Amino acid sequence: MNIESIKNISSILDNTYNGAVKKTNNGTGFESLFQSALNMVNETDTLTNKAEEEAIKYSLGYSDSALDLMVAQTKANTSLQFTVAVRDKVLEAYKEIMNMQF
Repeated sequence: MNIESIKNISSILDNTYNGAVKKTNNGTGFESLFQSALNMVNETDTLTNKAEEEAIKYSLGYSDSALDLMVAQTKANTSLQFTVAVRDKVLEAYKEIMNMQF
């Protein structure tokens, strides 16, 4: 993971958090968080598809650049790891809420 990826992830988290705080004050916080999660999944899917396209191009000989293939695969892998980590935290929070006694 390089510095640029970390900055991108940090800015996504900041935007998600700031958007959620603003929307929560208006009463639509869950919608904002859900929309952010959907956007994250869509972005991960796009990066994964791009990595697959690069792998096919490289294997068929249409591209000689192993660097492009490696970059696309690294972006897809990092995005997937981030999405899974967020999913795990959401599930953990859900389980914690379900275990609360009122």
